Amino acid sequence: MPFITFEGVEGCGKSTQLQCLAERLRATGASPLVTREPGGTAVGREIRAILMDPPHAMLEPMAEWLLFEADRRQHVSEVVAPALSKGAFVLCDRFSDSTEAYQLAGRGLDPDLVRLVDRSVRGGLAPDLTLLYDIDPREGLARANRRDAGRSGRFENAALELHERVREAFLAIARREPERVAVIPVVGDSSAVFARTWEIVSTRFGL
Repeated sequence: MPFITFEGVEGCGKSTQLQCLAERLRATGASPLVTREPGGTAVGREIRAILMDPPHAMLEPMAEWLLFEADRRQHVSEVVAPALSKGAFVLCDRFSDSTEAYQLAGRGLDPDLVRLVDRSVRGGLAPDLTLLYDIDPREGLARANRRDAGRSGRFENAALELHERVREAFLAIARREPERVAVIPVVGDSSAVFARTWEIVSTRFGL
């Protein structure tokens, strides 16, 4: 069954869209596995607490990236690969595209090193479809701050310039891999965005 990932800048609404898709798939009789990165395993939840905690704002970029990769390796081996092997529909909130957007474009790490390690960590696993929710970073951050009642995390607190680089990196991935990445503009309310989400998913997988 398909492996679908959900990507975008902070506050783009991807997590809401993932939950809406999961509900619609259940209505068709499917039993999707809903998961996320970081934090899709018990080990990952411990890593997530480190990565998202504002007091860790000075976490060194390479250390940050390696924590994400440790989370991903555990997640792929413990959750995603076994579920796909059993025929499950897997919906994942963030995956390797976020590493390219945040750690390569955002943090400026060595692209050859990051791609080499990430390929090994994933063991060749790649999404069948990636849904990229595109929104201006200013609007996304404002939405995230309203959602979290001002209790923003490490990434929401980062400079706007980082979020702008992240957005451009996501759009560059979509231009490079249009057969895999579908860009969905975040326009209108969540139901309008979901109508486009469902159109893409149902058409791609014959639902």
